[in-house]
Amino acid sequence: MTVTTEAAPPAEAAAPAKPARTRRKLTPYWLLLPGIAWLVVFFAVPMVYQASTSLQTGSLEQGFKVTWHFATYWDAFSEYKWHFVRSFAYAGIATVLCLAVGYPLAYTIAFKANRRWRNVILILVIAPFFTSFLIRTLAWKTILSDGGPVVGVLNTLHVLNLTDALGLTSGQRVLATPLAVVCGLTYNFLPFMILPLYTSLERIDPRLHEAAGDLYARPFTTFRKVTFPISLPGVVAGTLLTFIPASGDYINAQLLGSPNEQMVGNGIQKQFLNVLAYPTAAALSFILMALILGMVTVYMRKAGTEELV
Repeated sequence: MTVTTEAAPPAEAAAPAKPARTRRKLTPYWLLLPGIAWLVVFFAVPMVYQASTSLQTGSLEQGFKVTWHFATYWDAFSEYKWHFVRSFAYAGIATVLCLAVGYPLAYTIAFKANRRWRNVILILVIAPFFTSFLIRTLAWKTILSDGGPVVGVLNTLHVLNLTDALGLTSGQRVLATPLAVVCGLTYNFLPFMILPLYTSLERIDPRLHEAAGDLYARPFTTFRKVTFPISLPGVVAGTLLTFIPASGDYINAQLLGSPNEQMVGNGIQKQFLNVLAYPTAAALSFILMALILGMVTVYMRKAGTEELV
């Protein structure tokens, strides 16, 4: 009696399947490698170097040495505490103004403009980016100059009397006042507010507005109950993209303000480039980063949204 047995499949046939699966699993990590390397070289390493610098003592002539001098942080904050206050106040006001100006414009682009005009308006929104940030800020010195048309109109309307009383201007002039710095910040960072808002609003299905109308909702009610809640991710993203860089800006305060309107960015620039007190400058940078991170964390929790566009 002959017993036949089935031959086992050769091991070589199944062997290639395992390396193929391994390669597929490793592919995402290989794709992440360039971005991780970029962050390590240009973010993590400079952060460690700056942290080391903030804990050094010495001078440029004698050299700096790490002595774990944490008192530098308190000394830097004590000296520049009002710079921090002005930075966050100016950035906060500019962010609110950008939202007030940018939301209606983004809404118009998303729902009211046809496709051709939508593209034209979007090009106009990003057109300032084709000009140097410095040149755009310098242009505001001409716009807000004492003999310019803006100051003349504000004086005619007696607006400067109100802004003088609020401390935003002084002596019936706009240049070299807090109002000039806020105007510069608002103008320069407005596109960072409009683009996320437009992206968020453009994704809203217009049929939701029709459904709200069918349920006898008035336009304002539709906006309050439907449009604005759905667009909150764009609001959060826009406010963050505006507030964070505006807090660390120093160009607008340098060109449009006076020494009384200096922001913390001006203090960092002064310590790095003029005084050459590198530990103080590094400490100011870390304090600014920590304060912004704390405020952003609280803001994100209060906003109650996790989806950012």
